[in-house]
Amino acid sequence: MTAVPILEAKNVCFNYQTGKPVLRDLNLAIPAGARVALVGPNGAGKSTLFLHFNAILRPTGGALYYQGKPYDYSRQSVNRLRQKIGLVFQDQDMQLFAPTVLDDVLFGPMNMGLTLAEAERAARAAVETVEMTDYLADPVHFLSPGQKKRVALAGVLAMEPDVLVMDEPTAGLDYAGSVNLCEIMGRLHKAGKTLVISTHDMDWVMEWADLVVAMFDGQVSACGTAAEVLLRPDHAELGFARPTGYGKPDGWKRCGE
Repeated sequence: MTAVPILEAKNVCFNYQTGKPVLRDLNLAIPAGARVALVGPNGAGKSTLFLHFNAILRPTGGALYYQGKPYDYSRQSVNRLRQKIGLVFQDQDMQLFAPTVLDDVLFGPMNMGLTLAEAERAARAAVETVEMTDYLADPVHFLSPGQKKRVALAGVLAMEPDVLVMDEPTAGLDYAGSVNLCEIMGRLHKAGKTLVISTHDMDWVMEWADLVVAMFDGQVSACGTAAEVLLRPDHAELGFARPTGYGKPDGWKRCGE
């Protein structure tokens, strides 16, 4: 018996007010517990698809499913979806607004109806997961980009989602910040989270992903293992580069393991 995907898009279409199609009959199934990387050129529709996963946008055609059930866009159902499917934006400043790290991470669990004590326990546990405990009382705007990224992730983790969707998580990070984030994501995967990212870092995708989805012009152009997708001879036509490590005798090692 085939397992039901934790997330699925069936014939999803979407147009912004300009009228130009951004997603065009897009079909994609994401297995529970997988590490999934979306690749492709800017404008392919990756970020727009992520906003659909989190029910920020609603398709103009087709449907999305969580654990086999179609999305319900009533307010109560959307709130539940956003607890189960956490979205971390590419620009962390879009997500951070409270005066301190603890205040920011508290916002999500408090809006779930938890008591202050329960919400604070969830927030502190999430901050510990992303290794930011020493910064609980610090003003968010004083943090580095990498630290802000981790606080934004903690704000999502505090709601205990099943799925983490991260739009270009390594964008703007230096090498140390990327390695640190990769290690955190490795621990989250081992804890059973489904991880879905978009990125232009093909070396990281080759190391990390169980499933790679290439998008082009609002559709899925290729889907498979990292080697099946990233080493295709037509990769340039599909808008992504081969990993720079291709052909090295020592190959790749999975990060975060």
